[in-house]
Amino acid sequence: MYYPKWAAAAMAAISILSGHCALAQDSSKVKDLGVYPPWQEGRNNDAVQRGFEFTIADADNLADFHGDPVDPLLSLYVGGNYFFAMAPLVAAFEARYPDYKGRLYWETIPPGLLVRQMQAGGRITVGNMTWTVKPDVYLAGKSAVQKQIDTGLLVGPVVPYVTNTLAIMVPKGNPAHVKGLASLGDAKIRLAMPNPEFEGIARQISAALEQAGGKALVEQVYKAKVADGTSVLTHIHHRQTPLWIMQGKAQAGVTWQSEVAFQMQGGHAIEGVDIPASENQTAIYAGALAKGAPHPQAAQRWLTFIRSPDALAIFGRYGFKPVIESHP
Repeated sequence: MYYPKWAAAAMAAISILSGHCALAQDSSKVKDLGVYPPWQEGRNNDAVQRGFEFTIADADNLADFHGDPVDPLLSLYVGGNYFFAMAPLVAAFEARYPDYKGRLYWETIPPGLLVRQMQAGGRITVGNMTWTVKPDVYLAGKSAVQKQIDTGLLVGPVVPYVTNTLAIMVPKGNPAHVKGLASLGDAKIRLAMPNPEFEGIARQISAALEQAGGKALVEQVYKAKVADGTSVLTHIHHRQTPLWIMQGKAQAGVTWQSEVAFQMQGGHAIEGVDIPASENQTAIYAGALAKGAPHPQAAQRWLTFIRSPDALAIFGRYGFKPVIESHP
């Protein structure tokens, strides 16, 4: 697993919810020794030479941008739902193709926002920083990938690789006693919910809510509770939902089951409530070559690798399942 390497062993005993931060400085770097999940303190950075390191987890961080944007040999636009799997995936890819070592760049913001960046020619601004990296590969839900092939931003074929299902993320011990999707309509339960404007998962969540409680439950969760402030919409749920739950700002949020698995494997104060198959939704993850990809050979190698036994074994750590394709 890829988790923060604290500067001193004693820091491992600090509670996830402590919120205390200590700074230590030497001539080469500034280290933030506080615990601000789900930041991974550079563990998903592919750059070999990092120069002066400056990361203050609650103030200056770029958690969803990885590697060196200057002259990469492969750039990946990845839907953020498996940001935690990317470092081991990249390590396995580089073991297969050593020439790429330290030369991958990838982003893990929501798929809809990655499309906006593609439409902007790969240019993006975060805070006071603006940079441009055109994608070689776009990876998201299968329907989202097909849509961008149809619009001309991507080049087919669609390459599917794994599936995922939904779960309800709650604090450890489930203090709000969430029993299932129907519980989310309770006016007393504070929710963190993916925003339909930015995050494709919201469509699957709405369908699951309708299966569990009809359109009335969808309206309650995504309209009535948003209006009264008991349901807060995220911009980037794979970061905000677990953080808000651990901070006590939310008591539940629907995510992919893999995100619950990752947080639990990391020892964070989070657990999951299963959603039965009769109410659940299955996502198929897929990728495709970006139109005008700067590194088409590298892109094809990644699209082949992502379906390999090595890659599927990494996905399997978090509960993803391989795509089973039927053939005539």
